[in-house]
Amino acid sequence: MKTSFYILICLLFLSLTSCQKEEETIIQDNTQSFAKTSPIASLLARTSQNPTSIDNIVDNSSCFSVVLPVTVIVNSQQITVTSQTDYQVVQDAIDAFSDDDDLVNFIYPITIRFQNFQTEVLQNSNQLDDVLDDCGDDDGFDEIDCIALVYPIVINVYDSNNQIADTVTITSNSMFFNFLSNLSSNTFVAISYPISAVNSNGQTITINSNLQLEDFIEDSIDDCDDNSGGGSNPDFSEVLTSGTWYISYFQEDDDIETDDFAGYNFTFASNGTSIAVKNATTTNGTWNQFVDSGQNKLELTFNGDDLDEIEEDWRIIEFSTTVIKLKHVSGGDGSIDYLTFTKN
Repeated sequence: MKTSFYILICLLFLSLTSCQKEEETIIQDNTQSFAKTSPIASLLARTSQNPTSIDNIVDNSSCFSVVLPVTVIVNSQQITVTSQTDYQVVQDAIDAFSDDDDLVNFIYPITIRFQNFQTEVLQNSNQLDDVLDDCGDDDGFDEIDCIALVYPIVINVYDSNNQIADTVTITSNSMFFNFLSNLSSNTFVAISYPISAVNSNGQTITINSNLQLEDFIEDSIDDCDDNSGGGSNPDFSEVLTSGTWYISYFQEDDDIETDDFAGYNFTFASNGTSIAVKNATTTNGTWNQFVDSGQNKLELTFNGDDLDEIEEDWRIIEFSTTVIKLKHVSGGDGSIDYLTFTKN
């Protein structure tokens, strides 16, 4: 009888221990998890990717970079590019005369490196043209390469039950970029904080949350643009008032609600008025661009209640001629909304 009682006590203890271990795998803070399509994932991918825009004066593409050294011919002048400082030599050769073709021709073979760090050897200009055709259109958002993440970084991968299914230790930019690229659409991951990063001034800082990480990368975009080979930035108001736009991404707090705005087309006039059209129904509104505490902002207002979710003073994170990325942090509970307009 005593033996049976002892066995029952042991089984009960093992059962409680097993349950406790199972509970320890549950996410403790859901606000730190994110999916492949989230804004922070895009920022991290651009921070960890192989830099591809710095040499645009040579290859005219942000889809890949050309591995140095490489020899080019510009206006009958042969130039060997051995480092990034030689890109200026190529630029000077292009600017030297106004009545030449300004074409940059490679002496083959050359090696190119894609954003995912994979390389390919090209033997002639036909192969280069094929690669350029496969690249498609450039979205205008280049690498964020004047800052650096400090590795290793530990990533927790969660399953559908909100439990840790795997833990991955990231040790390089290449590993991080490809890890993010290969995530499935329904997989959620979270960074194990704190982590360290190096800012554009070469200083090492400590980051303790997704919000701090997003702010750090977003605040560095302008600094990194100054170092890129992507050319001058367009004027925001000229971009906004050119053509019509639709909402390609909207996230309110943790919920993606892009479908709520399906069918809407937005037009912004230079006089500060705007209209949103859906199924022949027009909603009038206004827009205003201003600077608040050093941040460029866009305030949107619309008549009625149908578009009240996007009536905010949005921070302009970045923009190209075809995409505008906005973000709003609530002054109350600190919740974050994201809004992206894409040109039709």
